[in-house]
Amino acid sequence: MSKRSLLSLLALHCIFGAAMAQTVGLAGMLGGKALVIVDGSPPKSVAPGETFAGVKIVSTQGDQAVVEIAGKRHTLRVGDAPASVGGGGGDAGGNRVVLPAGSGGHFFTQGQINGRTVQLVVDTGASVVSLSTADAQRIGLNYKNGQPAQLSTANGVIPAWRVKLGSVRVGDVVVYDVDAVVSSGAMPYVLLGNSFLSRFQMTRTNDQMVLDKRF
Repeated sequence: MSKRSLLSLLALHCIFGAAMAQTVGLAGMLGGKALVIVDGSPPKSVAPGETFAGVKIVSTQGDQAVVEIAGKRHTLRVGDAPASVGGGGGDAGGNRVVLPAGSGGHFFTQGQINGRTVQLVVDTGASVVSLSTADAQRIGLNYKNGQPAQLSTANGVIPAWRVKLGSVRVGDVVVYDVDAVVSSGAMPYVLLGNSFLSRFQMTRTNDQMVLDKRF
């Protein structure tokens, strides 16, 4: 399985029903069945017509699934950024992120930087959000206008740029004006460092991490 497929399988989260803080994600497709994650559960294979934890699979096609939650239908797609539906009108404004542990005990998720989709991994050892020049270029971040810097890596010192991100969104939680560094080195994921994480109270229970926004 490719890293992209594994990440999609482990870490796509969509926030539904903010009042109930229920998390529902389309992790992938298995034949005609949808691989569903509900409140951090392991991916569950659910066929059309079946219901899992209050989420009914209406139909599947390609990389999409139509689901029914509390009598309302929504279309989910594998690889899409997390979206908030039901009760929130799709607008960011939530206060909690729930992440299940993925491969090796790491916490992966998809999110958005400045409205563009990125693959994230929680890294409490990183002082700021860190991304590669490749990711920065893909999302249209003009990083070369940032402050030049240098990073020490296992392969030596490499160029980097300190920047300010307009917004970082995970699920229906969004944080603005986030410090970040863009590295010229290759990185498989964007590191969700402490310039984002420090805005939250972090609680880890078994294989689940909960981030509650500070006020």
